[in-house]
Amino acid sequence: MQRAADYIHLLMEAQTKITGIVPAASQYPYLAMTVPSLKRRLACLFYDALLSAAVLFLAGFLAVGLRPGAPGGMPILLYQLYLFMVVGLYFVWFWRHGGQTLAMQTWRIQLLTAAGGPLCLAKAWQRYILAALTFGFCFVWALWDRDRQFLHDRLAGTRLVIKAP
Repeated sequence: MQRAADYIHLLMEAQTKITGIVPAASQYPYLAMTVPSLKRRLACLFYDALLSAAVLFLAGFLAVGLRPGAPGGMPILLYQLYLFMVVGLYFVWFWRHGGQTLAMQTWRIQLLTAAGGPLCLAKAWQRYILAALTFGFCFVWALWDRDRQFLHDRLAGTRLVIKAP
């Protein structure tokens, strides 16, 4: 089965390089089977939200708690941008180093490009920003998407798969 998957992966990469079009995973039954269920992805999202809250708590403490003087000195928009970037660094770092956050490791979900490879830095940031912009609607999108992918994955050219143990 692994040889068939490797062969399909090579065909997808060749098709993408020649045509510039990323093929849908539904065209390849083996790849379509590896898509994690919506329930599993939502459980992973909840766990990632808890971890993100811890990251935000630490980042907030570093920005406000360690500064001498009044805590309200930083403009709110700058502070929000700082927190957005800190959480982005958390996700992007993990996606670039193995394709999995801590929650994704627990639920055995891996993030790959549509062609099945690891994410580059620009693609990881693109996915993070698109996920932030489409949060909420992406869940509804996944119900009707032919490959059950989120909207930000479709737009960024990425996909979530179940990682083999």
